[in-house]
This record gives sequence, C-alpha cells and structure tokens, in this order.
Amino acid sequence: MAGNAANLRLFLIGPMGSGKSTVGRHLSDLLDCPFIDSDAEIESRAGADIPWIFDVEGEAGFRRRETTVLKDLVEHPAAVIATGGGAILAAENREMIARSGVVVFLNVSVSQQLKRTGSGEGRPLLQRRDREETLNQLMAEREPLYRALADVIISAGGGNARKVARQIEAVLRERGLIPHHDGE
Repeated sequence: MAGNAANLRLFLIGPMGSGKSTVGRHLSDLLDCPFIDSDAEIESRAGADIPWIFDVEGEAGFRRRETTVLKDLVEHPAAVIATGGGAILAAENREMIARSGVVVFLNVSVSQQLKRTGSGEGRPLLQRRDREETLNQLMAEREPLYRALADVIISAGGGNARKVARQIEAVLRERGLIPHHDGE
C-alpha cells in the first residue's frame, strides 16, 4: 500500500459519469482506507434503488436521504467518499463536505458523460428528456458549485481510473495532505 491516510477524509465530487465510484475504489486502495459510495449507502438504507426512490419520493425525497447519509459519512474517521452528482446542490451538504475533508472535483466534458452514461438507465435525471440537453443543463447549474467547493480539480476525461487515482494521490502528497513514503 502506498501510504498512511489514517486521518484523511476525501470527498470525490463531480457530474454523473465522471468516474467518482471507479476512481474512488482505486484511490482507497492506494491510500489504504475504506471506500464509501454515498449513492450505494442511500440504496442500502432505503432497501431500494435510486430510480425507485425518485419514482416514489421524487428528487426532493432523494435529496433529503442524501443529506442524512452525508451527515453520517462526514463523521467517518478516514475514507474515500464518492458523492452523488447532485450532492453539492444543498448548501448544508456543501458546508458539511467543505469542513470535513479534502474535496476533489473530477471534471469531465458533457460529451464524455454521454459516452459513459450510455442509455442513462438507472440515472433518473437522464430519463426525462434529451440526454445531452439534460447533461448540458446540469453542468451549467452544477459546475460553478463543484469548482467553488473543490480543493483539487482533476481532469478525469482520460478514461483510465487507475491513472486518475494515482494523479490524485500525487497531488495530495505534493500538498502535504498525505505523507510521502520512505524511499521517495
């Protein structure tokens, strides 16, 4: 394992299809700390998948669940936490995330999102209308929030999650947020 991140709580933010979950798993291996996917945690607690939650409770109900889960996750002693793409919409969530750890924005283009999200199945916000139009609208609304919250901005468009995870690890070491290992 690359290094001790015993006290590091790292939040991955960014739009759907930016690779938060995939990069997060690789990064947690590199940093030797747990990986938590907030969307998976919401599904586990609800006993239902996100599309069902959206169908039954609407987006507002899902967002309430998201905030509840984040309140618990910010108390986790050390973890790489992948947030949902819209977690940054609520000011309360942004404040919790900002004060609780290091925030990495995985930035990708809308064209990359279109490729990565496929048909949009399992992504309720992509079921409503033209996918590209929806992604453009979401990006326009959310990108300023991602940028304002981020401690680190990483281009995640290259498609290699391991490489992106190593890049994040290198930036964290450079900034003294995790120790260099001996022999470097």
